[in-house]
Amino acid sequence: MKVEYNNLYTHFILTTLHRLPLILEDNRQRIENYITGIVNHHDCKMYSIYANPEHVHFLVSRAPNMDEERLAELISNASTHFINENKLCIGNFEWQNTCSAFSVSKRDVKKVCDYILRQKEHHHKQTFAEEYMEFIKFYEQTIQPFEMRE
Repeated sequence: MKVEYNNLYTHFILTTLHRLPLILEDNRQRIENYITGIVNHHDCKMYSIYANPEHVHFLVSRAPNMDEERLAELISNASTHFINENKLCIGNFEWQNTCSAFSVSKRDVKKVCDYILRQKEHHHKQTFAEEYMEFIKFYEQTIQPFEMRE
């Protein structure tokens, strides 16, 4: 069935292999623009992106036929090739084999965009490891899923 309207916002976090600070400030915007192009090419929309030295945050609205794993894999594969082909880091660039994807409600889109765009200031106060553990704790505190009853 064709989905006529969707509201599928996802906050992704991709991390460099071994959390090495491979994304240089001089190349940050070029990498962000390339990832944005991948997102747009696949009928999704980029709302905000920020490439830190060892991880990238971005918020997208996904097309209904694009699940999180597929979009993350497309971005990971294409951006790895782009970064290495254009020698945008010293040595060989790789992302970790896993990433994180968090759903975002429409009312929180602006708040998440602001958070992503303020990454540079944010990481002066909190390390990536501390930030990541906060995300995991927050998203683990969920209400028990509804169970079907007979």
